[in-house]
Amino acid sequence: MTETPLLSIPYSNQSENKSNSTACPDLDNWWEIVYYLVPKCIDIVCITGILGNLLVLFVYLMHKSPLKISETYLVNLAVADLIFLVCLPFWAENIRNEYNWPFGNFLCRSASASIHLNMYTSIYLLVAVSLDRYLTFVHTLTHRRIRTKATAKGICLLTWIFGILLSVPTFMFRNVKHLPELNISACVLDFPTPSWTMANRLIFNIVGFAVPSTVIIVFNFHTIRSLQEHTKEQRAFRTKCCKDLRDTKAARSIFLVVLMFLVCWTPYHLVTFLDILFQMKLIQGCFWEDFLNFGEQFSSTLALTSSCINPIIYVFAGKYFRQKALEVFSQFFCCGRFLSQVSFQENLTNILLYWKNSVYL
Repeated sequence: MTETPLLSIPYSNQSENKSNSTACPDLDNWWEIVYYLVPKCIDIVCITGILGNLLVLFVYLMHKSPLKISETYLVNLAVADLIFLVCLPFWAENIRNEYNWPFGNFLCRSASASIHLNMYTSIYLLVAVSLDRYLTFVHTLTHRRIRTKATAKGICLLTWIFGILLSVPTFMFRNVKHLPELNISACVLDFPTPSWTMANRLIFNIVGFAVPSTVIIVFNFHTIRSLQEHTKEQRAFRTKCCKDLRDTKAARSIFLVVLMFLVCWTPYHLVTFLDILFQMKLIQGCFWEDFLNFGEQFSSTLALTSSCINPIIYVFAGKYFRQKALEVFSQFFCCGRFLSQVSFQENLTNILLYWKNSVYL
């Protein structure tokens, strides 16, 4: 990893970080596994994710009812995932090519920037979703003045602008650069000074994960506790409100989306933090070099899967989404079947009338 993580190339065994002034052991056989396995995983994530997120957008946008506030955030999340997934095949091919970038400078910049855009946009959309659930279940009586569709759209717009601004350095400083020590022309972040590199890593780790993850965990903790207290009250009075039950089930699918995002991204950002310590020479040696090399490759692959998991959660855990999907597809298939039946009946009636008239003639 000679740059900001997620689109990183391996440390060279010829690097200055040696263990006891000796070169690190050759792990070419392990890298052959990376070059073979990781691109295949990315291809599976890409195909599954594109189909799943297109399904999500199709159902939400084609349904006759307007989007709910939480669904506005989820639609924007699906769009961010789609932008990200469309750019993944370039990176998969780059890994197959042993990090020798074959697509030129523009795609190096745009593909890298779009991946960072997705990361920042997705996690802050999940912050917005967590805040929305918090206002709904914890501040039920006062949330209506704050929780509006116009507010949700404004938050989504600000999130996209924020993500774009944080992705600008990636677009500006990504270049295809020849690396003699690895004998490749790689798509790397080429900052003017080492201080820029360290600042970018810290922003990536703190602004891109640590702060929003803490906010997400706090909001969801209070929301879950409020739901548990409300459930206890209902059991005490032996009452069960259908609306509360539906809201609770809808909240579960959103909690799963948040949980899976954190599960997928936490290992990767932990490796990123260790990489910062490695660059600062607080941890050194061949063990850490190899651990960070391979840990980054596989933790980043796990992080990529978050973009295709969300549609699966909607289908299997989201009852509202399944109902909407059934209604949308029933409109198309049932209407089509109905029209074909009508046309068949009309044709049959015309044939019978023609036969009847011909007999009388």
